[in-house]
This record gives sequence, structure tokens and C-alpha cells, in this order.
Amino acid sequence: MRLLHTSDWHVGRTFHGRDLLADQETVLGSLADLVVDERIDVVVVSGDLYDRAVPSAEAVAACTRALSGIRRAGAELVIIPGNHDSAQRLGAFGEFAAAGGLHLRTSIAELDQPVLLDDADGPVAFYGIPYLEPDPARHALGMPQLRGHAAVVTEAMDRIRTDLTRRGPGVRSVVLAHAFVTGGAASESERTIAVGGIEDVPAAAFSGVDYVALGHLHGAQTLAEHLRYAGSPVAYSFSEATHRKSVWLVELGPAGLRTVERRELPVPRRLATVRGELADVLSDPAAEGLTECYLYAVLTDPVRPLDAMRRLQERFPFAVRLDWQPEGGADRPLPRYAKVGAGRGDAQVADDFVLDCRGSAPSTAERELLSEAFEAVRRVEAQR
Repeated sequence: MRLLHTSDWHVGRTFHGRDLLADQETVLGSLADLVVDERIDVVVVSGDLYDRAVPSAEAVAACTRALSGIRRAGAELVIIPGNHDSAQRLGAFGEFAAAGGLHLRTSIAELDQPVLLDDADGPVAFYGIPYLEPDPARHALGMPQLRGHAAVVTEAMDRIRTDLTRRGPGVRSVVLAHAFVTGGAASESERTIAVGGIEDVPAAAFSGVDYVALGHLHGAQTLAEHLRYAGSPVAYSFSEATHRKSVWLVELGPAGLRTVERRELPVPRRLATVRGELADVLSDPAAEGLTECYLYAVLTDPVRPLDAMRRLQERFPFAVRLDWQPEGGADRPLPRYAKVGAGRGDAQVADDFVLDCRGSAPSTAERELLSEAFEAVRRVEAQR
């Protein structure tokens, strides 16, 4: 049996305010091509199909098109919810969807009841461990004494191993899980799943099965031969600029895991970072190749440039993030305007505020405007 391990689609997510639906559809649409080209039997999505519990109508439509394309290409789908999804909404029509080849494993109480899919070598049991928030999970499992992510996930895996043993030899196993496993490398775009304690789950908890398709972390990574993160199909933070977005092609033989290979995904729009003074960034001919990238600009001007984002976007239409980090900024003293005390009037505090925020003191005209504003406030207060 040949599987595609995917996760963390986050359909409906934006990138620094930019709509990503078109980019997401481009990448997710390529999965159907992989299904055909690689003769894939099953595509798994290990959580966070959507970016929010109540996705927009547009996100639902885009996701439906992607899933339908995979089904038309000939693969079955197995999906679990993550910490961004709503398990209840995602699994609402699970029994009906299964008849069409879409298997939604959203129930904590039924996580040891697998989807059984057959190939020439016999059955493969697909178990789904949705994101387990510790407090509700321990009650759903009927184990109120459990504490923390490691405890509830370990209990889930114990139940899965028990069911697998009961089914006897010859049944191969795949577990989908949405968790932060010890040894995984995080990026800036994951939402923390720590609730009242440590979020890590030890890798040893996932022993005794043929393959574990992990979700939650957005970079593809291998923790053990049978234990991997696929990562997100699209970059969702500039910390992922060096990621090779991909999926894992997993092949199961009659005795279990046979091979795992990486298949890279298309990149609709690259991520890039530039650093320097605004005038230099705007005039640098070497930056011409960045006009189609999502751009993060770090400006080092000694004085904060006015209207910097608008000016950047005139040359770089996809500039989405801007930071001002003047050279030597790490050595600058703490803000002067915060040191309000005796003998420092409103005008001095305002002067220091402007100086701290943009790196230069107010001009004469700006000081006159500030004086007028303070005088207006004093007149209003005198009338009360």
C-alpha cells in the first residue's frame, strides 16, 4: 500500500494580512497529480485541515475542491482534527463521508477503532489520534487521573496497541497524531498546545506500530524511520523561508514499513528578506528578482522612514512585513519618555516619545503642533 503523509493544510489562513487561498489551492491541487503519478492508495491529513474552528465559506469551498480532486484521482482519505480545527464540525457527517472514501477520525472515545483498508497483502489499520487537549481528553477517555499531553497520548497509544494485538498478526498499522513530540523543531507559525504544563510527548510513546504520521509542526522532519512530521504544504511564517515543503510517500509491504521518500511540492510564491536603509533597498538592482516574493524588510535607517511600507510596495508589490532596526539599536538606552517624574512636563515627555519611536527629535513645526494639542487639552480640562 502506498500512502501520502500530509498535514497542517490550514486552509483559510492569511499571511501577514494577505489571502493565501489561491496559493493553497495551487499546492493542494498538486496532490491529486501525485496520487496519479505515484499510484497512491491513501492520502492522510494529520490535523489542522482548516486554520480555524469555524472556517469561511471560501475556505470550505477551496478545501472541498482539493479533497474532491484527490478522490477523483483514486485515493482514499483519512483525516484527523488538530488544535485549530473543530473536531465536532469536522466529524459531523463522518459516517456518510466514509461511504465516499473520506474517513474522518474525530472521536477521542473511538480512537482505538481504526479505518480498515485492504491491499493485496491484507488489511491496514489506520488509527486517528486527534489533538488531545489534556483536560477534556482525560474525561473522554474515562481516565480522570491523567495529567498533561504525554499522559493522554500515551494512554491513547496503549489502547491502539491493545486493539492491534487483538486483531492478530498480519494487520499492518498507521497512526495519525497531532502532537508536539520531543525532538521536533518548531517554527514561528504554530500555535502553542501547552495547556497548564509541558506540551511535549516522548517519541517512545509511539512504539509498536508500522508508521506514525505526525502533524502540528510546520517543518518536515524525521524523528525515527517510522515517526515523521510532513510539515505544512505552504509556508506560514518567514522562519520557514528555508523549508522544502513536501509530503512523505510511504510504502507498506507485507511485513510493515518498506520505504519512505520525500516528494517536494510546488512553491507558488517564495519568501525573501532584505535588510538595509530604505533608499538602498529601493534602488538596489540586485533586488529586482524579489518583486514576486513575499518580502520581509528590515530597515536600518537611523531615523524611522515615513510611509515606508507604501514606498516598499511600489517596487515590491508583495512586501508584507516591515521592521525598523536602526544600526546600533541594541545599544540604545531605555525609552526616555517612560521616565516621567518631577520636573518633566508634557512637552519634554512628548519630545522624548518621538525621539524614541523614530530616532529623531520633533521638528519646530511638530513641536508647535504638540503645543497646540496640549493647550487644547488644558482648555477642556479647565471647563470641567
